[in-house]
Amino acid sequence: MRILFTGVSGAVTANLRVIIPTSTAPPTANSGLRLNSKFRFETYAPGGRMWLIRAWLNDEIKTSDRFQEILYSCATCANCVEHCVFTFSEDLVNIFIAAREELVNEGIIPPPVRDFLKNINVNGNPYKEPANERGKWAKGTPIETYDGQEYLFYVGCVGSYDERAKKIAATVGSLLVKAGVSMGILGEKETCDGNEVRALGEAGLFKVLAEQNIESFNKLGVKKIITLDPHAFNSFKNDYPGLGGEFEVYHYTQVLAQLIRSKKITLKGYKAKITYHDPCYLGRHNGEYKAPREILKSIPGLELIEMDRNGENAFCCGGGGGNFFTDILGGGEDSPNRIRAREALDAGAGIIAVACPQCAKMLEDGIKTEELDDRLKVMDVAEIVMQAMP
Repeated sequence: MRILFTGVSGAVTANLRVIIPTSTAPPTANSGLRLNSKFRFETYAPGGRMWLIRAWLNDEIKTSDRFQEILYSCATCANCVEHCVFTFSEDLVNIFIAAREELVNEGIIPPPVRDFLKNINVNGNPYKEPANERGKWAKGTPIETYDGQEYLFYVGCVGSYDERAKKIAATVGSLLVKAGVSMGILGEKETCDGNEVRALGEAGLFKVLAEQNIESFNKLGVKKIITLDPHAFNSFKNDYPGLGGEFEVYHYTQVLAQLIRSKKITLKGYKAKITYHDPCYLGRHNGEYKAPREILKSIPGLELIEMDRNGENAFCCGGGGGNFFTDILGGGEDSPNRIRAREALDAGAGIIAVACPQCAKMLEDGIKTEELDDRLKVMDVAEIVMQAMP
């Protein structure tokens, strides 16, 4: 069960009071990213947040800078959902998001969150870049503007503006076109999908963005969408239908796996020891663990090595829940991206395969900080496929 809180004034607190048990202990503090090991306080663990939120609702504690930091340090990775033993486990992430909505409604949010939301509201993207820069990543590729093709290839803010992610977007799009997929992009007409806006608690702005996208997609006759980013995949698949946006939504790895299966993409081989990092919004949030691994396993010469924490138990890169932009988690030896880099190295891999542009950037930063550049690198699944083609 997945609950979408619309966050209209006063409704969030009421919903929270209904969902949060008053007679049952909160979930174990050992689930999720275990940020208590980084910040040295149990209040940063999922169970600690639950205690704090209940105390806050009961007016036992007041809103403070530390309270905001604790709520916004959650990367919405949903690991706690997998490991919590209580009946309300499926609502945990929604509870944390609903609490954030209440803070937004009160106008009490950390400055990095405020700035992120302002940039989305003013510029349509968090990078403060003009819309006419949005589709320039596709220059020099065979990718065309959407004009009634079978699929819309939706790239998102990160794929449109982040330098590393733009290369991934170009690789994915070029692969799809080369394999004969009928698809096009919106270019400068594309706008933010809103997944991180919702995760950060701005339900009103999310609704505006979603309705704008739904109206735009419907006018263009879009029926099927391929996303670059699992975060957009999550919003289009799970949140948009409740607002009238009914589309067939695929993450690009799901399409690539089918293309390889049907021999529309042939592979000569790629010799490497590779471990796959499960993006939280593709894996735990949407249950897609198979497609990326199927792609990697289909490449001759590639040795796929699993990290100890993989699949439903995979460790988050730390970029989810808006932290990719706000950096509320901060740095340090116990930062999620640095821990994950060490886990990949311990597994014996030379390459971390990713299927999310946010994960790519987070893990590359973690590798660089760990000074592992000469032993470990990050490649998107599509980049590995491109290397393996004749």
